[in-house]
Amino acid sequence: MQSKAKTVDQYINELPQDKKEAMNLLRKTILKNIPNGFLEEMSYGMIGYVVPHSLYPDGYHCNPKLPLPFINIASQKNFIALYHMGIYFKPELLKWFVDEYSNHSSYKLDMGKSCIRFKKIEAIPYELIAKLVEKITVDDWINCFESQLKSKKQ
Repeated sequence: MQSKAKTVDQYINELPQDKKEAMNLLRKTILKNIPNGFLEEMSYGMIGYVVPHSLYPDGYHCNPKLPLPFINIASQKNFIALYHMGIYFKPELLKWFVDEYSNHSSYKLDMGKSCIRFKKIEAIPYELIAKLVEKITVDDWINCFESQLKSKKQ
C-alpha cells in the first residue's frame, strides 16, 4: 500500500494514532543513527532514506532519475515494514541481524529479502534497528550497490 503523501510529515499525519506513534519513533531512531549523507524523502510511497544525486549522480539503475534507495519504512495494513537494502545485498549483515534479533525481541522474526515486518507495534526492536542503520555509510552503500551491478552484468 503506497501513500500519495508528498512529504514525510503528511505521510505520518495520515496514519492511525497507534501506527503514527510507532512510525515517529522508528523515524527518529533512523534519523539519529543513519550515517551522514543519506537524505530522508518520500520514496515509492513510503518514507525513504536515499543517496541523493549530489553524492551519486547515476541514481538508481532501474530509473536513474530517482536517487539510490537504501532504507524505506512504511505502515502497511497489517504491519509496519522496514526495507533495508543492505541486508539484501550483504549476507554477513543479514546473518548478524538474524542472530541479534532474538536478543532484542521475544517475537518471531518475520522477514523477506529486504523487508522486516512488525505485526505487533510492541515488537519493533528500536535499539537493534539503530545498530543496523549505522552499519553502512553512504560510501559503503554506493560501493556495495556498484559491485552488485557489475557482478550482474558479467
